Amino acid sequence: MSIILSSVGALSVLPFIPFLLVYFVAIYMKKDKKTAIKLAMDVTTVFLILSVSALFNNVFGSKFGFYLILLILLIAVGLIGGAQNRMKGKVDVRRLMRAVWRLTFAGTGLAYVLLFLISIFTYITAQ
Repeated sequence: MSIILSSVGALSVLPFIPFLLVYFVAIYMKKDKKTAIKLAMDVTTVFLILSVSALFNNVFGSKFGFYLILLILLIAVGLIGGAQNRMKGKVDVRRLMRAVWRLTFAGTGLAYVLLFLISIFTYITAQ
């Protein structure tokens, strides 16, 4: 169990490594590039959530990072689900979850870069 936790922790530090690993494995298994990118995005989102929550906690000195991401995800599900319900009269849960998950990849990817740069800047100025 400790090996699994160590591996997840190591891959969360640099979340682009799982992206590349999954992408190249999917390409190797004869899938097309579009499917490989989608699969890599879906897997990497988990590592980005963990990484961004840790960076948030580090930069702001709190323990609320993971819960903030969960709160944002719940709000996104509510907003997108409400929009689907208004437009089509019903909610397609599969499309809803896929949309939220892909938006999470984009949002946490941007947050990762931003928080990483802030973390480096604060580390340099503290020295």
